[in-house]
Amino acid sequence: ADLPTCLLCVCLTGSVYCEEVLPPMFTVPTLPKETAYLYARFNLIEKISTSDFGDIVTLKRIDLTGNKISEIEDGAFSKLTLLEDLNLSENRLVRLPMLPAKLIYFNANNNRLKTSGVKANAFKKMSHLRNLLLADNLLEAVPFIPDSVRILHLQNNNITEVNKDTFCKSNNTYYLRPSLSEVRLDGNPAVLSTYADSFTCMKVLPVGKYR
Repeated sequence: ADLPTCLLCVCLTGSVYCEEVLPPMFTVPTLPKETAYLYARFNLIEKISTSDFGDIVTLKRIDLTGNKISEIEDGAFSKLTLLEDLNLSENRLVRLPMLPAKLIYFNANNNRLKTSGVKANAFKKMSHLRNLLLADNLLEAVPFIPDSVRILHLQNNNITEVNKDTFCKSNNTYYLRPSLSEVRLDGNPAVLSTYADSFTCMKVLPVGKYR
């Protein structure tokens, strides 16, 4: 029989720590009802199912860094209305599931994400999102970036171009993005000087290749 979660992991009030668990952990453990913070880094979890977090509506942070996750069912996070911090970095994702609208921090660095696996409006309704980290993937284009985003990491992807609507609005010359303070596009094929008029609404230029 499976060992109870709080024998395998460390359970403190509201927090569950399951890091590099032995025997190896291949699925998300059954969480105590009031769990707000889950740290399940550096295990061998391969898939996130709708049932994994279904009843744990108290979750505010989930950190699944460094697993082997290649699939997340679309409804896996849909009931997590309080979730603010989701870290899926260093996994094997080729597509993103539907994400909760209240996220403030989202990290999917070091996966295998292509633009075809990130819905055009994946981040559109996230009016609280501050940090959007999608570095070291296989994205061919910049996804829709909400106005609230302050830090955007897209370095080391396969982005070939940007346009006047990537960050700004071609039909609104008064539009500004005062929040955006760091944009990384280095390590992409796009030569950013070609698109100089695509950054007019920003207070900082993206880091990247200019010639």
